[in-house]
Amino acid sequence: MVMLAKIRRMHFRDGLSVREVARRTGLSRNTIRRWLRSGQSEPVYPKRSTPTRLDPYREQLERWLRTDSHRPRRERRTAKTLFAQLQACGYPGSYTRVTAFIREWKERGGDTVRPAFVPLLFPPGEAFQFDWSCEYAVIGGQRVRLDVAHLKLACSRAFWLVAYPMQSHEMLFDAHTRAFQALGGVPRRGIYDNMKTAVDRVGRSRERAINARFQALCSHYLFAPEFCNRAAGWEKGIVEKNVQDRRRQLWVEAGHRHWPDLASLNDWLAAECRAAWAAMPHPQAPGITIAETLADEQPHLMPLPAAFDGYVEVPVRVSATALVHFQRNRYSVPCEHAHTVASLRVYPFELVVVLGEAVIARHPRCFERDRTCYDWQHYISAVQRKPGALRDGAPFLEMPEPLRRLRALLLRQPDGDRAMARVLATVPQHGLDAVLVAVELVLESGPVNGEHVLNVLARLQHPERVNPTIASARRLQEPPRPDMARYDALRQEGRHVDA
Repeated sequence: MVMLAKIRRMHFRDGLSVREVARRTGLSRNTIRRWLRSGQSEPVYPKRSTPTRLDPYREQLERWLRTDSHRPRRERRTAKTLFAQLQACGYPGSYTRVTAFIREWKERGGDTVRPAFVPLLFPPGEAFQFDWSCEYAVIGGQRVRLDVAHLKLACSRAFWLVAYPMQSHEMLFDAHTRAFQALGGVPRRGIYDNMKTAVDRVGRSRERAINARFQALCSHYLFAPEFCNRAAGWEKGIVEKNVQDRRRQLWVEAGHRHWPDLASLNDWLAAECRAAWAAMPHPQAPGITIAETLADEQPHLMPLPAAFDGYVEVPVRVSATALVHFQRNRYSVPCEHAHTVASLRVYPFELVVVLGEAVIARHPRCFERDRTCYDWQHYISAVQRKPGALRDGAPFLEMPEPLRRLRALLLRQPDGDRAMARVLATVPQHGLDAVLVAVELVLESGPVNGEHVLNVLARLQHPERVNPTIASARRLQEPPRPDMARYDALRQEGRHVDA
């Protein structure tokens, strides 16, 4: 390039001939004429082409790549798959040469034309965006798959994360409630993709058949739901970017730590979200933090109503063993409701069994399979009729330790099972705490029998009354004097009456 500039100066500025320039530079006159006639200020060298083992297979590989570009992304072949197919066709080269060719082909625009996007601007309190992501964490000593709900305000960019075992309606409702409570209000619009927990059917254009229970959530919080076009995740790019950022920044630590339960993980996520608000600058205003922009946006949010009762209700039949089935697990209900049809209200971490308007049972939700969750108090009325079931009854293995000790001692005695059944019958009447105190006192006293427990419980419930002494400021002017003669006269009158 330096020689070309020198030749151009000597010929065009100093007026030297081609012969003179050739004499001074030592270059041939043909080379000098070619450079001068090209009119270029810098030389252009042809790209070096090095033959590779992939050259005979380039056209085949390009055809495969063009074919895959018209398929959905999930159905496209990976580079390893294409490499294996080339090897089957006789390709003797390396895998890195194939990946380099695929990368160059995509950069040339052979895959798809890269679209341009319009920047969006949201007024304060106008919209939020919601999305799910799949993450992994070690909870209770096991590595489990989690679905993390991301809700992010489109203006202030404040975000909230909650982890759940799965994506379902009750999880979706709970995520909204927690996020709105943390953010201090409700925006006017919510932007979603076409997730199955919100959309029953995707119609033409923007037509959507919205799930009735999800519509109830929107009606409760008074925001309007909007759904993206099919395969158009960029329409909610703010929360899509949040999923990537939180995975790289926040979830790296969460994935390496060990959590005792899911509640402790969610508490940590909540603290980290608030800490990130105070530390992260707003992307459109680097001089202020997300926490400051959230404080400015909160007056524009709609006021937060009472929490939405976000349950999913399903009918269940109570079996002969007073159990209801849900997601391959069994949960007990009071045995007097056996063979009836009840309603099961499914919450994210709790199950409630309702009969009519009355709640008859509550259980923590179990996410494992083939488990049976008993409440031994549900079977108290059954053992009044069948006391022999106390010996091997599965629900009674979960009784408190004093009751298990009492059962072991009473079952060694004649009619001990009936005595134990009478003791358990007092639990609904007097309460479990009072019965446990009576049982512990009897176990410490020595000989154990059912009547002793009932006696102690009765004395605990009805202690002897002590008449209180009432203080008075009045004094008798003449205090009463003992009269023994009057007592003797009364005795004489009694003898006369007997005669």
